[in-house]
Amino acid sequence: MDILKKCIQRRKEVKKIGILKAMKLCRDYDRMSAGKRDEVREQRLRDIVSYARENSPYYRELYKEVPDDFNLTDLPPVDKRTLMDNWNDWVCDKDLKLEDVEKFMENMDNIGRKLKGKYLVYTTSGSTGNPLVCVCDNNANNVMGGISACRSIARKEDLRALMKKGNKSIGIFADGGFYLGNTTIRSRLISMPWKKKQMAVSSALYTVDKIVAQLNEFQPAMIGGYPSNLELLIDEAEAGRLKISPVLIMTGGEYLSDELRKRLSDSFRCYVQTSYSCTEGGTVACECEKQHFHINDDWLIVEPVDAEGNPVPDGVRSDKILLTNLYNYTQPFIRYEVTDRVIMHHEPCGCGDLSPWIELEGRTDDVSVFTQGETTIKIAPLPVYAMLKEVHELRRFQVLVYPGNKVELRIEEKDGEDRETAFRNAEKSLRDYLATQGVTDISVSLSDELPHQDPGSGKYKHIINVK
Repeated sequence: MDILKKCIQRRKEVKKIGILKAMKLCRDYDRMSAGKRDEVREQRLRDIVSYARENSPYYRELYKEVPDDFNLTDLPPVDKRTLMDNWNDWVCDKDLKLEDVEKFMENMDNIGRKLKGKYLVYTTSGSTGNPLVCVCDNNANNVMGGISACRSIARKEDLRALMKKGNKSIGIFADGGFYLGNTTIRSRLISMPWKKKQMAVSSALYTVDKIVAQLNEFQPAMIGGYPSNLELLIDEAEAGRLKISPVLIMTGGEYLSDELRKRLSDSFRCYVQTSYSCTEGGTVACECEKQHFHINDDWLIVEPVDAEGNPVPDGVRSDKILLTNLYNYTQPFIRYEVTDRVIMHHEPCGCGDLSPWIELEGRTDDVSVFTQGETTIKIAPLPVYAMLKEVHELRRFQVLVYPGNKVELRIEEKDGEDRETAFRNAEKSLRDYLATQGVTDISVSLSDELPHQDPGSGKYKHIINVK
């Protein structure tokens, strides 16, 4: 009985985490020995598994043969499509229904607002072609905020410089959906409107000249955004049209190559870093000064596995990972399949962080290149993806861009939808967006092929340049 009372008390405590307590828990963990860290992580795993069994009909059925004294590998893995098919039984709040969440998301003004006054709503970017709907309560959002506040900035001198310049930051994100970065910033601006002079968001869907105008007016100390969008700003800075002096550039959402990191750093004369995030886990790993992605393993467990789900040893590239989120009690992600390929490391890092670190093979959608008359126009992939994701008839899609402004669409329509109608609506959406960027002279055709993963890397790319 004492053990049961202690478990109940621990679950009550974890549900009362405010932002300051989340920051304290992160800092306390960073000071712990390796053995004590293991104890904290193990207890959090057992607490959330116990809670899921008690409150989620889906997990209750899934774990009916799992013993109470389980090991992590005793828990069956789960994937995005299966969880979405069982969404109402998966969540631990019986009053949450997917149809209510989807209705809430029909109003774009709800981005950053709380469903039922309790939950922020996010959707994934769909790197496997099937976006997922995620809800996070105050506890989960505060833990994500605590991780960001304590660990996101790698160098102390950058934090000091950021504070000295008023901590002004702007994020350039796709703002046409309930994505993690966009929703997080808008939520803060809604709850703290006085921060509008300190925090802003620009749309990755805007033309480059409009983004440049916003940046010039706002004069940020820190810029956040997708690497492919930030890459487009280099020419603007070197041409003298973009006149800003950030002290830090923070990228995310896509792979940051060493070459682009150096180009951004040289152009803006500041430190450039990145992080590894996903909607299901928030900031999974933060980059240190050695450019190693240290897993936030007090709140997340990362298991590198091969294509069949077998563990992959340190130093070997995985085919995917199994992610366990230890703080989202409303919608538990336990051994959840993420199609990112990583190499795990447990050897000591020169930065002194005891947490394991990973090398990451990131999302690699292409920057498309079009011509209009004598002008070359580069289009970042995330805005194109965000526009086509809103085409109701599409389940999955890929955009292939060939020389001469020829575009081919691979599409998979939703059940019951007409393929030709899906194509026409996707074509219109694509043409309308490209027209806002000054690209009107294009041809668009429907591919005979369905969208598919690259046979070599196994990654699913939405936007592909074909040379």
